[in-house]
Amino acid sequence: MGMPSGMELMVLVAVIVLLFGGKKIPELAKGLGQGIKNFKSAVKEDDEPTITATTNDEKIETAKTTETTSATTENKTTV
Repeated sequence: MGMPSGMELMVLVAVIVLLFGGKKIPELAKGLGQGIKNFKSAVKEDDEPTITATTNDEKIETAKTTETTSATTENKTTV
């Protein structure tokens, strides 16, 4: 089972045109192309890691806030 030869390709194209008609084939090709494009973009989005832009100052502020919140919570529970 190799690649179809020239005559087999002609018969295959003729059968496809008879089944779908000349107007439907470009619409099917367009839909297939859009589907492939959407699939590739979805795969690309999944492959990209999420980048968070945090500086050292933001990390320090977050750590201070967390420490303050947990200390306040501990004081409230012990009272």
